[in-house]
Amino acid sequence: MIVDAHAHIFPDKIAEKATAGISAFYGNLPTDSNGTVSELLQKGASAGVDMFLVQSVATVPLQVVTINNFIAECCKNYPDKFIGFGAMHPNFPNIPAETERLISLGLRGVKLHSDFQNFRIDDECAYPIYKACEGRLPILFHCGDPRSDGSSPERLLNVVRKFPRLTVIAAHFAGWTFRNKRAEQFAEYLSQHKDAKIYTDCSSSLFAMTPTRAAELIRTFGAERVFWGTDYPIWNAGEELARFREIPLTERERGQILGENLLKMLNQ
Repeated sequence: MIVDAHAHIFPDKIAEKATAGISAFYGNLPTDSNGTVSELLQKGASAGVDMFLVQSVATVPLQVVTINNFIAECCKNYPDKFIGFGAMHPNFPNIPAETERLISLGLRGVKLHSDFQNFRIDDECAYPIYKACEGRLPILFHCGDPRSDGSSPERLLNVVRKFPRLTVIAAHFAGWTFRNKRAEQFAEYLSQHKDAKIYTDCSSSLFAMTPTRAAELIRTFGAERVFWGTDYPIWNAGEELARFREIPLTERERGQILGENLLKMLNQ
């Protein structure tokens, strides 16, 4: 079972524009994908991917309800392929009620991207989201950007200490763009707090490091805490799987990272 733990999808009518916007945000990062559901399924099938954790980011509060409806509908249409995470925004007017609604829609977590949403991970404005999700829903955090520290692993650790029952996924090895220094510190924290409900994924990361370096980070985090993901539409599933398979890991570790860990976390 191979599960892509980090895939963004958009309605067909805005998918290409949304994908271009993501590319521009990251310095015109090249991508050959368009962000549609049909393309994700087609490219994933070609690479041998069985399931996808799908989500999208609400850059403004008005998008929250629309995105949650869209992700829930996609999961309803493809129940054997999609696991859905909902959107939330710190400035959404009724976070507890929308959290209840997204749970009722069958969504399994929440995605936050503080750089897109213009807040710092540990800002108090986001506390209502953490309170609503603590002990109930995991939150997938974008982590790491060289232009600011709003999504830094240090700020995420502040949240983890404040909300110890919150399950978090620190995307991109918790911040590969900090030359792994902060990611290493984050990983070291995890190695000392085995009971922490913290995971990471290797999406948008493997291109930036050697296979040996990736193996070192994975083992510092603990292979049981790591998910494989593409960050679609940024990266191609086939290419990302090829990069992953170059990492010197045991077959047990590969199986955990490629799907077992995520499904276990979600009790699938």
